[in-house]
Amino acid sequence: MHDKALRIYLNDHLAGATAGVELSRRVARAHRSSARASEMRRLAEDIDQDRQSLIELMHSLEIAPHRYRMYGGWIAEKVARLKPNGRVYRRSGLSSLIELEVLRLGIEGKHQMWQAMVPVAAELDQLETSLLHELMDRATAQMTTVDSLHHAAAAAVLTHRRG
Repeated sequence: MHDKALRIYLNDHLAGATAGVELSRRVARAHRSSARASEMRRLAEDIDQDRQSLIELMHSLEIAPHRYRMYGGWIAEKVARLKPNGRVYRRSGLSSLIELEVLRLGIEGKHQMWQAMVPVAAELDQLETSLLHELMDRATAQMTTVDSLHHAAAAAVLTHRRG
């Protein structure tokens, strides 16, 4: 069964998950003194746990994680930091806003991946559909959290209600 498309698909998502873990940790570190620091830290931990779930799923399907793809995801997250934000050496409010938007897109992609795996699970004994549904529910909760954080960041950066 483990056809080439499934191997490539899961390894591509693993690269994205690696970048997502790095980005979520960066966002949590950048806001460690904010009122929502514990929420951001918990989000980063959940995203890391989801990456581990993906690795376990791949192992159960006897699909080897491609390390070079994981490194590529790690490097891509570092390169993305070079995006101009109105300041040369420091973060700006725009940094947080854009990072939350990118994080939201990554979580949505992860949700879509878990959903795409449901028909695969129906064909294979190694995958539990119930686990995939739990992972989809967690991704939905993560999107809600990021949406709330994004709303607050947008108000702080883009409106006169800064502060």
